[in-house]
Amino acid sequence: MKYSKKYAESLKSYDRSKQYDPGEAVDHVIENAKAKFDETVELHVRLGIDPRQADQQVRGVLVLPHGTGKTKKVLVIAKGERADAAQAAGADYVGAEEMIQKIQTENWFDFDVMITTPDMMGVVGRIGRLLGPKGLMPNPKSGTVTMDVAKAVSEVKAGKVEYRLDKTAIIHCPIGKKSFGHDKLLENMTALMDAIIKAKPAAAKGQYLKSVVVCSTMGPGVKVNYTKM
Repeated sequence: MKYSKKYAESLKSYDRSKQYDPGEAVDHVIENAKAKFDETVELHVRLGIDPRQADQQVRGVLVLPHGTGKTKKVLVIAKGERADAAQAAGADYVGAEEMIQKIQTENWFDFDVMITTPDMMGVVGRIGRLLGPKGLMPNPKSGTVTMDVAKAVSEVKAGKVEYRLDKTAIIHCPIGKKSFGHDKLLENMTALMDAIIKAKPAAAKGQYLKSVVVCSTMGPGVKVNYTKM
């Protein structure tokens, strides 16, 4: 495989076969994030479970101690007092049927997260086939279907992330930006790993954590010694 000059230089700066202590791994990622923009740092965790089994799912949400470095646009589907509360909490867009119609007729998706109250799920469900493929469908498990929309908006704005197992038994999740520096990235990574470890299904057998890799948007992955987490 042919790599760019910067990428090839990055690969020479550390041992790709070695598992580094979490702090060292973060340092290598920061050092090798050489793009002209503030690269996102991501954690990739491969688990020793079968994602096809209903009793071996790993999914949850948490507010990272230092956020993600990205401000997400939030659309809240609600009425009355809860619509007012969402507006006061900092939601970017608030509405009801008219917002659903806007998505349907104008193919409008200028938002990153949709939050709704349970009573509006019937209305939201009409466009489930549009929201689903984009990962925007509200879900109680991710905290986006709730009566406390103000709290949900505040958490998203504060840096709430959702982690979930994909079909290949890997969790991919952002933990911040290169500009966060060593301490903040390490704290965010530790918080996410704690959550994933605590979410271990009772049905999981054998080795739960198979591999942990941290990387930046344009940089190579660095293996993490997860026994030190």
